[in-house]
Amino acid sequence: MPRLGYLGVGWIGRHRMEAIARHTGAEVVAIADPDRRRRETAVAIAPNAQSCEHLGQLLELDLDGIVIATPSALHAEHSIAALERGVAVFCQKPLGRSAVEARRIVDTARSADRLLGVDLSYRHTTAVQKMREVIRSGGVGRPYAVDLVFHNAYGPDAEWFYKKDASGGGCVIDLGVHLVDLALWLFDYRTVVQVDSMLHAGGRPLVVGSDKVEDYASVQLQLDGGISVRLACSWRISAGRDAVIEASIYGTAGGVALHNVNGSFYDFIAERFIGTSRERIASPPDDWGGRAAIAWVRQLAREPRFDPEAERLVQLAGVLDRIYDGGSH
Repeated sequence: MPRLGYLGVGWIGRHRMEAIARHTGAEVVAIADPDRRRRETAVAIAPNAQSCEHLGQLLELDLDGIVIATPSALHAEHSIAALERGVAVFCQKPLGRSAVEARRIVDTARSADRLLGVDLSYRHTTAVQKMREVIRSGGVGRPYAVDLVFHNAYGPDAEWFYKKDASGGGCVIDLGVHLVDLALWLFDYRTVVQVDSMLHAGGRPLVVGSDKVEDYASVQLQLDGGISVRLACSWRISAGRDAVIEASIYGTAGGVALHNVNGSFYDFIAERFIGTSRERIASPPDDWGGRAAIAWVRQLAREPRFDPEAERLVQLAGVLDRIYDGGSH
């Protein structure tokens, strides 16, 4: 199995490390983080791993791949450095703060002929997988309407999330990236022909180009083929629960939808609709959090070379850019 290094071992980095080790048997060769306490916690989980302070030390080791969970502003620098050394990369979302950064990373992966993956985890839930099966089998007829929601009643703790140059944006690039990814992935990456967006911070509309980050966004996407997508996401909204996560797809012959259970970030129910009848197609429990990382490791073990599917990451970043630009008509 692949020899892996881990760069950034806060909560999400440790979770992915544990999931990969538990389900794939990949070797944890080394752990790097500038925070000594985080390194010590992670090494306690993987006692045979070498403790490092920075990426340079990781890249001196004989690694097959590296899992990156650092702040967004560092994703491009870290990913490109690893890829240029011939090390495959699995990066936390967003891959880059813009389509320009995402393009640089993908082009480097192509030139280095190394696998590149991003932790777009919600598409790996059983609920979303079942919804996609229904859509692809014609179970909703011709889809034409999509509603996507991700409201987080808390918002991030780390300060860098609220600095646009460090994060690339607010709730759209943090939460909305998952919703846009679902809108593209569920419908085989149809072209986005129109984008309209309104961003807010502290209850006030944001001017395009503002250095503030948004905490609420409402977006309308028009996909090729006449599919209309409505998207809303937020931080620290008064939702009456921890989170509101919903996805509904309606077609000429039925619909499918998911919603989180009792405000959970992890538990989802998915249902299929025909007229006024409904059928449950997925229920908790569902241990999905590490599946994107696990899938990347298994692909790395089979074929470590560049996967052209990485080009989709640039397309995703391009839609986010258009949302931040206020939309296109």
